[in-house]
Amino acid sequence: MRIRHMKGVEELIAAEPLIIQQPELFKGCWRDKVFGRQIPVFLEVGMGMGTFIRTHSINNPDIGYIGFELNTTVMYKAVTRYKNELAERGLSQELSECNLRFIRSNARFLAEYFAEGEVDRIYLNFSDPWPKEKSAGKRLTSPQFLSLYSKILKPEGVIEFKTDNRGLFDYSTETIVPENGWHIAGITYDLHNDEAMNRGNVMTEYEAKFSAKGNPIYKLIAEQIKK
Repeated sequence: MRIRHMKGVEELIAAEPLIIQQPELFKGCWRDKVFGRQIPVFLEVGMGMGTFIRTHSINNPDIGYIGFELNTTVMYKAVTRYKNELAERGLSQELSECNLRFIRSNARFLAEYFAEGEVDRIYLNFSDPWPKEKSAGKRLTSPQFLSLYSKILKPEGVIEFKTDNRGLFDYSTETIVPENGWHIAGITYDLHNDEAMNRGNVMTEYEAKFSAKGNPIYKLIAEQIKK
């Protein structure tokens, strides 16, 4: 679904303290300087409207979450929804007490924003499939991106990947392999009918939409192979 660009959104984003304006300044010190404590750091690349990550952040206050999104209007809407939900639940909106931050940027720059081993978990939810073969390198489960994740994830770091696109999922099972430094620790071709893999699942906006149409949801959990 195409989101209409919101006039003046750049200025609104620049003034929003929950959106990290210069993430490169916090490389290696996200826990100390952003979250103010030594907690795990979980990152969602391509968060969309943010339903998934804000639900996780509210349910897990002892984890630091970072939502990564490039679209300015989508980013602002996600932050607004997060603040509204905090207010509705009677939770503090004080920056020091919020365990969710946002970065508006391209995922290609992850290694410029996070130090080696600084991230504990990465979520990839309903990423753009980039179906043309010439665009395979843009897929978030391409060998190029997997190598990037390896740089910022801790040695036992995990990737959780969900999609309704069978072509992208099959491609991912061919790239997330020992030759690229990964093994698949869990996999399902029908998430919502897989009791074990669906336990604790938080649906994204796209997931709810596609599931309502009867589309199966595919999920895998990938772990780095320790060197």
